[in-house]
Amino acid sequence: MGVVMNHHLLTIIFGILGNAVSFLVLVAPLPTFYRIYKKKSTESFQSLPYQVSLFSCMLWLYYALIKKNAFLLITINSFGCVVQTIYIAMFLAYATRDKRISAMKLFIAINVVFFSLILLVTHFVVKTPTLQVSVLGWICVAISVAVFAAPLMIVARVVKTKSVEYMPFTLSFFLTISAVMWFGYGLFLNDICIAIPNVVGFVLGMLQMVLYCVYRNASEKPEIEKKINLSEQQLKSIVVMSPLGVSEVHPVVTASVGPPSDAVHHEEPSNGNRKCHVETSRPENV
Repeated sequence: MGVVMNHHLLTIIFGILGNAVSFLVLVAPLPTFYRIYKKKSTESFQSLPYQVSLFSCMLWLYYALIKKNAFLLITINSFGCVVQTIYIAMFLAYATRDKRISAMKLFIAINVVFFSLILLVTHFVVKTPTLQVSVLGWICVAISVAVFAAPLMIVARVVKTKSVEYMPFTLSFFLTISAVMWFGYGLFLNDICIAIPNVVGFVLGMLQMVLYCVYRNASEKPEIEKKINLSEQQLKSIVVMSPLGVSEVHPVVTASVGPPSDAVHHEEPSNGNRKCHVETSRPENV
């Protein structure tokens, strides 16, 4: 009896932790969409990860309603449907015309047509409730793997450009922790359909974090060099090396230091005397 109680308690604990971490995963793209809102442009961001995430939340919500006794799946996936819909709406609002049309086609194909097809098949073709749960569960496994694999195109971009600008570290981190929590929830719930995709999610999340650590400094270097080159062209500066190895660039206002050395003054030549007077001043000690 005590073992059963502990087993049930661990299921609830992992489920609650899974909800908490998944909440952080869902709100992790907020800085990205705030950037889109401020710039009024989607730049190089893609809608595919959010489209697939919405589709996954819809499927898991449907699965939890059919399976029953999975309230913690219902709560987080209901919230996920709302959040992902908002993200997609913002993407459509600020995307270019071509991107907007492409995203709309993808939305209709995945979240309307494909989901409706699964709904009709599992509801009308598969009659047995147990078989319905099994079929829908394995469909959820396949889609969840696709959700975890969706950022792989961003991974390919990171490797190609050696820049992590479009792969937020927070999203990868919370995705990995979420996979661990939901794996534990599925394990103690004896639901293999919940446990399996989170193994894949953990591996892919670790891969993204490793790539972020590898290319983080590489993506900052061009920006630093650009700023240094710009400062060298536009102003006279003093570079101070701190004990930590971080360089700081301080502009120098030459007017407050004193007269410049070796100043050259030219006088306009008069009609009678065409000579150029050169006055050289010594630098003053400061």
